[in-house]
Amino acid sequence: MNYGSLAKASAFAIIFAIPCAVIAKDKPAENYVIVNEDVGLPVFPNDITDRPYQVVGEIKTSVRKSTIFSKAPSQDKIYAELWERAKKMGADAVVKAQYGDAHVTAMSWGASTATGVAVKFAAPSGATK
Repeated sequence: MNYGSLAKASAFAIIFAIPCAVIAKDKPAENYVIVNEDVGLPVFPNDITDRPYQVVGEIKTSVRKSTIFSKAPSQDKIYAELWERAKKMGADAVVKAQYGDAHVTAMSWGASTATGVAVKFAAPSGATK
């Protein structure tokens, strides 16, 4: 390999490596008020009875398979979608999260319908904002 080819190859690598490194940069970790250790998100299949909260709203979503050959949506993917919707509502967590098996619809090769309740925890008594 001659020096001209080496220089071109190096320049090519630099031009494409730097933007890729910036894109691949990790997102900062989110700080949750409470977290379900099983999934790493504040989404729970049961009610939370040890902390007072206010209901922000009901959440209903559908998580689809990409193709007919794709696996059914996983619990992690479904919980992530529920959390994204709850976060946009200003919630601290999702309780009573439920989902069904994937089923074929007119617009999808398989979709799982998921529901939950977005909640905002009450401030501890004596706490000021």
